Order: sequence, then C-alpha cells, then structure tokens
Amino acid sequence: MKATKKFLALVLTVALIFTLVSCTDNTDMIKIGVIQYAPHPSLDNCYTGFIEGLAEGGYEVGKNIEIDFQNAMGEMSNSDLIASTMVSSKYDMILGIATPSAMSAYGAAKNTDIPVIFSAVSDAVAAGIVQSNEKPGYNVTGTSDVLPLEAQMQMIRAFLPEATKIGIIYTTSEPNSVTHLAQFKELAKQYNFTIVEVGVTNASEVAAAVTTVISKGVDCINNFTDNNVVNNLSTLIHAADAANIPVFGSEVEQVKNGCIASESIDYVELGRETGRMAAKILDGEKASEMPVALISASEPVYNKKVAQRLNINLPDAYADAEDVGE
Repeated sequence: MKATKKFLALVLTVALIFTLVSCTDNTDMIKIGVIQYAPHPSLDNCYTGFIEGLAEGGYEVGKNIEIDFQNAMGEMSNSDLIASTMVSSKYDMILGIATPSAMSAYGAAKNTDIPVIFSAVSDAVAAGIVQSNEKPGYNVTGTSDVLPLEAQMQMIRAFLPEATKIGIIYTTSEPNSVTHLAQFKELAKQYNFTIVEVGVTNASEVAAAVTTVISKGVDCINNFTDNNVVNNLSTLIHAADAANIPVFGSEVEQVKNGCIASESIDYVELGRETGRMAAKILDGEKASEMPVALISASEPVYNKKVAQRLNINLPDAYADAEDVGE
C-alpha cells in the first residue's frame, strides 16, 4: 500500500512538473492576433508572407510565437468584436489584414500598449490609423499596397484603344476605395476616359451595381482591392461576360479568377515585409517611429482564355506579360 501511495505521489509530482513547464512555455510564447477582413486570395497571400517575414526575423510559430488567426468574413461588426476580444486577452501584437480590420485593431488597441501592425491598407492616413506614413505617431505601422493606377490606366488603353468609358464599383465606406477612385478619375482625364462610378454600402448591393454600371454603356470595368467587390467577383465577372465587357483586376488572383488583365502587386511580398516589420517591433523598436512601407512595384499579368473569349488581342507592349489563366 505504501509503495502504491509513493508511486501515485511520484506520478502526480511528474504530472504537476509537466503542467508547470507547459504553463511556463505558454507564458513565454508571444501571442499575436491576426484579423483578416475577408477570405480572398490576395489577403490569404498577405498572411502567408507575414508568417515568412516573422520567421526571417527569428519568430517562428510553435517555437516562440503563437498565432490566433481570425477571419471577419467581410463583416465590420465581426472585425470589431474580434479586435476587442484580442485586446481584452492582452495579446502582444495585433495584425489587421485589409483596411477595415486594421481600423478595428487600431480602434480597440489605441488606449493600450499593444502594438498594431497592418498589411494591405492602401491609405492608412485616410483611414485615420496613422498621422503620416513617414511618422505614424500612434502605436501602429505596417505596409501599404499602393496600386499602380497609372500603369493600370495605360494597360486599359493598350487593350482597348477605342474605349471611352470605364466602370468602377466601390464601397463608399472603404477609405482606400474612395482614395483610389479620386486618383483614377484624375488620371482618366489624361487618357481620354470617362469614369462611370457606382457606390455600394455592403456586399448585397454589388449585383445590382454591376447591372447599373453595365446599363450606362461602359466599355470595361476596373476593380480596385475593394473588399465587397472582390468578395463578389464571380457575380461581377458573370454579368460582365454576358454583356461582352472585359473586367480589369487589381492583382493576380483576380485575373486568375476571370479578369482579363492587371498590373499586379506581389501580395506575398507585401505580407513578408509586414512580418519583417513585426519582428523588429517585437525586438523592441517602436511602431510609432517606424515609417509605413509603401509597396508599389507591379508586374503585368493577363488571362489568355478570357481575352480569347472576348476577342481581344494581347497588345504588343504586353507581349511579355505572364498568362495566369487556368
């Protein structure tokens, strides 16, 4: 009996030691919360790159960091709730992927010492989450996907030399989309285009907006990285195809999924740079003093099958563009 008790005591002691070690290990782990606004490929690519960038800086999942990845499924209320929960749990850092989630993270963490980092936010100043790109000022910084709008305009003119009207569908509450639209309208004057814009307030309005913009006689439709539009890309492509109207995307994944062409930013590299910046912050650098990284380099891509279906020839200037159609 005594031997049995001693054995049980030994087992309990070992179990307790194991539990304490496990707790210590978990305590030592850096906890990073990730809020991705919606499930679409370019944002997925940002997250993939983020993990790679962290690893380059010496922070590996399961080794010295834990990641709590949450997807807001395109709902701002979800994004806000996730952010507030992460702040209440006192995470060591929060990443917001796309403008709405970055805004949620900033809003929830702004009165705490939790650093916020963002990726795929086209205009952080307009979104109100940094004071300037050079000196963020708040405990937040990240990477901005500066869409190559003039290169995109040049591409549209080359593919459609006789076109006069470009349709744009955008979310009126997304600062990045509003900024892109204003810039695109200015550029349009130089290339003799008229912009036909239709605003939406949520994803349910995209289908009707497509019908409206097509009815106004546009020669093509151009996408930005608007979350509501991209999340309903198949609806947009289906309606545009039926009207024999090409859709130009803003990144490679949109072209893979039915747009005719795009000047595309590498979103994996965008996320990778975000991860490198996060690693520096975890090493002790201040987010408030770390300039926002502006990523604008692009490569032309096109979808040969889509071009053939629409009877549009690849312009000579884009002979070296990669065909990403499947």
